Amino acid sequence: MERPRQIIECGDFVLRCWRGQSDFAPAFKLIEESLEHLRPWEPWVARHSERNTRDFLAKAESNWASGDVYNYAIAKDGTLIGMCQTYRGAEPRGRRMGYWLHPAATGQGIATRAVGAMVTEMFALPDVEYLEIAHDLANTSSAAIPRRLGFAGVLREPGTPPAAPSGSGIDVVWRLNRPTPPVTALPAAE
Repeated sequence: MERPRQIIECGDFVLRCWRGQSDFAPAFKLIEESLEHLRPWEPWVARHSERNTRDFLAKAESNWASGDVYNYAIAKDGTLIGMCQTYRGAEPRGRRMGYWLHPAATGQGIATRAVGAMVTEMFALPDVEYLEIAHDLANTSSAAIPRRLGFAGVLREPGTPPAAPSGSGIDVVWRLNRPTPPVTALPAAE
């Protein structure tokens, strides 16, 4: 099974796979500083703890090896500023994507460029036919990213419990299909 690159250069920032427990302190700090920013939209924030961060980092390597989850830290000038991931979807040829940034890193196009880099990386893998992004209907900031990247809104579905505090309980699902290669005309027969 082919895997994506573990480091993706994005100009002024980089996506890199997690480095196990050596990433604990910067990951925990990133989450701690982002809690109020994430709390309205991310139900997992209510369960945030040192232990959950350690468990997340402990599973990152095996999830990567199995292909279940490709989880990246977003780093700028050596400092973690966010996270993004892609994980197996409901169908074997599809993957879902997620992302979030430290509040000081928002509004700079970083999330759009990070997700765009992941889109390119995922479509370089032969077994990925489509990508999806799901977010709560009320989270208009998250909606801007798939819209900018050419995803089409395809579905509204009940959100996965527990619902986020500011959430509507309805997820919007966006989909982007693998681009089809251009058709090359055969030379005319003589």
